[in-house]
Amino acid sequence: MKKLLLMAVLGVFTFLNANVNAIVSILPQQTFLKAIGGDKVNIALMVKPGNSPHTYEPKPSQMKDISAADIYFSIDVEFEHVWLERFQNQNRSMKIVDISKGIQKEAMSSHSHGDKHNHDYHKKTKKDPHIWTSPNNVKKIVQNIYNELVKIDKKNKTYYKSNLDKFLKHIEKTDNEIKTILKDIPKDTKFMVFHPAWGYFATQYNLIQLAIEIEGKSPKPKDLAYILEEAKEENVKAIFTQPEFSDKIAKTIAKQLNIKVIKTSPLSPKWNKNLIKFATAIANK
Repeated sequence: MKKLLLMAVLGVFTFLNANVNAIVSILPQQTFLKAIGGDKVNIALMVKPGNSPHTYEPKPSQMKDISAADIYFSIDVEFEHVWLERFQNQNRSMKIVDISKGIQKEAMSSHSHGDKHNHDYHKKTKKDPHIWTSPNNVKKIVQNIYNELVKIDKKNKTYYKSNLDKFLKHIEKTDNEIKTILKDIPKDTKFMVFHPAWGYFATQYNLIQLAIEIEGKSPKPKDLAYILEEAKEENVKAIFTQPEFSDKIAKTIAKQLNIKVIKTSPLSPKWNKNLIKFATAIANK
């Protein structure tokens, strides 16, 4: 009898202290969810460091995380288009929430074939999923996270709200620091990237990214010539590449232009420090 009573008490204790089991796709999401959820949320990450969310395939062990999850916070990165339906089929009770809700998606831009003075030279392609490179967007992302957490864990609403308010101040501080770094940079200053992952950052701070990659493919010699010509005209100081992609072509361009290759990933978990470092490099400070 005592044993049964003890088990019942322990069961109630476990229920009262049960954390939300959540899954995220990429490292920046993990940073945002941890900031709001704190020690009330268990977080499993899909795309491990060094991998690309464009082509990622989950491991069998990660499918076990799916089976135990209460909620999946999606963000519309490419691998989700293939896998989210499979995740839902594996765990019908898991809620899937798109935390990009309320954010105006932009088209990814890239160089296209032909005369650069043609209106189609900077071609608009599919929607850009890298929404977290803009502090303004991150405010909406964490608000969406908060809204969902309080729906499934109402008893900790005050805790989540306190964390949200604290992180919103952190975002504002980051934004102000970036503005200070870029204050002497002329409007529409251009920076060169291999993969066009910084469009939302460029939009928020009145910059323009020049992408080497063409719809996920390396440029052909003809396109490369246009890219080199424009980089010279715009006096580009560096090329930004990601560790997740080959930097062979970027190095070739950098050598011809006698400029730096700077590796930086939009997937860094140190979200604010990464944006500040990126702004500093653009400002050539």
